[in-house]
Amino acid sequence: MTTTSEPREYGLAPALRARLMGFFLGGVGLLLLLVTVLVAVLHLNQDLIPVVAVIVVVGVFGLGFLLVRRWYVVRLDETGYQVRFVRGVGQDRGRWTDVEDLTTAVVAGTECVVLRLRNGGTTTIPVNLIEGDREEFVDELQRHLDRGHGYRRL
Repeated sequence: MTTTSEPREYGLAPALRARLMGFFLGGVGLLLLLVTVLVAVLHLNQDLIPVVAVIVVVGVFGLGFLLVRRWYVVRLDETGYQVRFVRGVGQDRGRWTDVEDLTTAVVAGTECVVLRLRNGGTTTIPVNLIEGDREEFVDELQRHLDRGHGYRRL
């Protein structure tokens, strides 16, 4: 196995991207229905419906653009890690030398990787948010942690 100085980035899981888009589409569909009903009941200007429809279409394409971009949730490099977009993560970044150990746990029904830090803090990463194979992700974390502590894996 070769070590690289290139950071490894794990993006948002495709299933979660699809769920976010589905919630958004449902919400804007209800908004468009509500505006249509209000226009009909309150006898508002009918030009309001196409204006809202255009805003909805722009919103759908805008969110679609944001969701297809590869925003990383977890970034690993030779010196440490960074976690973004995760509520309740704890400490969102750290150096490998500050990590005491790595464990897995189920937090609120979700499988997580927990990095326990020497200062008593933790970093909790729900693995269902991460694209790719869960076991590969945990193995990569362990390899970085081993290198950060000066251990060699055979």
